[in-house]
Amino acid sequence: MAKEQIQVLNALDVAKTQWYHFTAIVIAGMGFFTDAYDLFCISLVTKLLGRIYYHVDGAPKPGTLPPNVSAAVNGVAFCGTLSGQLFFGWLGDKMGRKKVYGMTLMLMVICSIGSGLSFGHSAKSVMATLCFFRFWLGFGIGGDYPLSATIMSEYSNKKTRGAFIAAVFAMQGFGILGGGIFAIIISAAFKDRFDAPAYEVDPVGSTVPQADYIWRIIVIVGALPAALTYYWRMKMPETARYTALVAKNTEQAAADMSKVLQVEIQAEPRKEGPAKAKSYGLFSKQFLSRHGLHLLGTASTWFLLDIAFYSQNLFQKDIFSAIGWIPPAKTMNAIEESKADAGYPAGIGVKNALIVLGVVNILGFFFTFLVPEAKGRSLEEMSGENDEDVGTGEESEQSRSYNNNRTVPYV
Repeated sequence: MAKEQIQVLNALDVAKTQWYHFTAIVIAGMGFFTDAYDLFCISLVTKLLGRIYYHVDGAPKPGTLPPNVSAAVNGVAFCGTLSGQLFFGWLGDKMGRKKVYGMTLMLMVICSIGSGLSFGHSAKSVMATLCFFRFWLGFGIGGDYPLSATIMSEYSNKKTRGAFIAAVFAMQGFGILGGGIFAIIISAAFKDRFDAPAYEVDPVGSTVPQADYIWRIIVIVGALPAALTYYWRMKMPETARYTALVAKNTEQAAADMSKVLQVEIQAEPRKEGPAKAKSYGLFSKQFLSRHGLHLLGTASTWFLLDIAFYSQNLFQKDIFSAIGWIPPAKTMNAIEESKADAGYPAGIGVKNALIVLGVVNILGFFFTFLVPEAKGRSLEEMSGENDEDVGTGEESEQSRSYNNNRTVPYV
């Protein structure tokens, strides 16, 4: 079985970069685009939620979300994300990447729409409904996030796998940037149609009833990129690596790769008899000895990165308020700031914040393309994971021929 798998997957590993690689980047990348948009669009509207649902008559400043409500609205999706990663990661290994990919996508579409339709008779009920849908939205994102990277990795050739994964991750920056741009457009449209005085001039009139539509539209639109890519995701065949290595169906893997690569790959019949595939559990001593340091190093650095990345994106409005990039709240209405040159809608953010966020994120992602891969070897090669599978000198020579290729480290 090992040789059959190598014969099927070797064509994928050594394949030249083709149009289907870029198609996979777009399809998987739209998952990251949607993930980033849905996770961080809530930070664009929390101040607006405070003005609408927590207004206090006679207060010198506009209403704001109570600390516990703000923490719940901003953070509940990440609780769902953690749960979703564990559940859908396990399910993806059991059912296949393609099936679970579609499930997470539809869950994201439904919950994005549900979040925007969070209604209630009181502020408490609206926030509770919003948090409910945000949790399940995060649950879906938790599955989509790792599956997008996994599918791109398993579809890529050996030479450019790292670069393709970096391209998929780069869509996260575009998702954040897209959310800010869309917020500006919606707010400008509502400003032209429903102008209002500043809070210090008219506390009640500064928040027009139509302002409630702004945050709902911004949240609901997160369903569009996911829905638009659903058809193309379902047309993608299951990854050959899963079909051959997990499902043990090399015939189907060969057939799928023949269509994808547009070359004839001989389908070898499955052989009956005991398989010699190495198998050990995630919590086994063998896994710990082979991949313990890899897992610890990757997880710890990713954890430290996320502390800065997510906190900066979630609480940028508070950071930029503190440094004076956003004027005092009482000088603005609920839709747009009183000074047109100072920024854009209250509760949405500021133009300066959007520029800094977008430019830094995108430049950072593109910078990863300049990082050389360590000796051009994958994790499996560095750990000796596939030593028993690579049987012929010709295959070993093909593997070594990529060692000097310069690309980004891949997951």
